[in-house]
Amino acid sequence: MAKNVIPEAKEALNRFKMEAANEVGVNLKQGYNGDLTSKQAGSIGGQMVKRMIESYETSMK
Repeated sequence: MAKNVIPEAKEALNRFKMEAANEVGVNLKQGYNGDLTSKQAGSIGGQMVKRMIESYETSMK
């Protein structure tokens, strides 16, 4: 597992991941989620990127 540059950000990133999972209809558990399909994991990551891009675009206005 990669070391976080800002350890305090870990909880915020976990909340962000859980929110993204809920938005795409994937039920994440706390802890191990190795039983997810590649499609489910990809949809969570894709949703996170989409929201980060939207946030950046909003901040540029």
